[in-house]
Amino acid sequence: MKRVPLVFTLALAAGLSTQAATAQTLKTVKDRGMVSCGVSQGLPGFSSPDDKGNWTGLDVDICRAVAAAIFNDPTKVKFVPLSAKDRFTALQSGEIDVLSRNTTWTLSRDTSLGANFTGVTYYDGQGFLVKKSLKVNSALELNSASVCVQTGTTTEQNLADYFKGNNMKYEVIAFASADETVKAYESGRCDVYTTDVSGLYAERLKLANPADHAVLPEVISKEPLGPMVRHGDDQWFDLVKWVLFAMVDAEELGVTQKNVDEMAKSDKPELKRAFGTDGNLGEQLGLTKDWVIRIVKAVGNYGEAFDRNVGAGSKLGIARGLNQLWNKGGIQYAPPIR
Repeated sequence: MKRVPLVFTLALAAGLSTQAATAQTLKTVKDRGMVSCGVSQGLPGFSSPDDKGNWTGLDVDICRAVAAAIFNDPTKVKFVPLSAKDRFTALQSGEIDVLSRNTTWTLSRDTSLGANFTGVTYYDGQGFLVKKSLKVNSALELNSASVCVQTGTTTEQNLADYFKGNNMKYEVIAFASADETVKAYESGRCDVYTTDVSGLYAERLKLANPADHAVLPEVISKEPLGPMVRHGDDQWFDLVKWVLFAMVDAEELGVTQKNVDEMAKSDKPELKRAFGTDGNLGEQLGLTKDWVIRIVKAVGNYGEAFDRNVGAGSKLGIARGLNQLWNKGGIQYAPPIR
């Protein structure tokens, strides 16, 4: 027998040691008894608290789904409101286990922040909100406008690229928080408010007279929004990723909160795999076999969560658009559970 070089043995041992040391998030979450979830400081439809401190929204439901998959209890979540500036530091430091806060997936964020995006919960794009009294019908009519933006976001660079590309001048008026930005816009400190289109619909609800303001038709960027976890723990990365995928796959398979118990009796192979009656896919994630059932019972499938929070069943009333399933004209897509 050939001897294994000592350097190889040490490298292998070091690699295994690192893997063991970093794959701790799920254990930490279980020992703590709850998921620590970073959310916005209040964005209707995505993550916002009521006057009793109860959080709702699409981003909130992702974290509730993770808690349901682990604990069979969607209430075992601690929501940590974070500004755009502080959100990444909170994840890097371990203050939160997952960041589910209308955050755009970009190359720089995927590589330089020590974090991984786990999927796309909402396909968005940047737009503009203006007062109808300005009688502006297109973003191309905004030359020399003053524009309110929030610092620490992708918004500023997109804004610069759009105006430069169209040979237009503008003035930036920047603020640290979304609330400050919206208040400045409403008080007349700027002509235009820009952020993701979903955010414009959400923030417009906070204005004294929402009907006096219009979202312009132009969408000037790609903003795939999704949850983030820290680098270095593949088990936790896989778990959070597949919780989202399970919600999307459940919608495609026709599984809802109302019919999940009945569907769980199905003999269809794809349903048996999803529900854990065939194989041990849930256990491979560190979960129980009925992990998909737990998720759907707690928050519904992706379509149900979308409609309830930002879609037709919500105050925002945003059309599914790109967020429709791939087989219904959209681009929302999840790998199969098999």
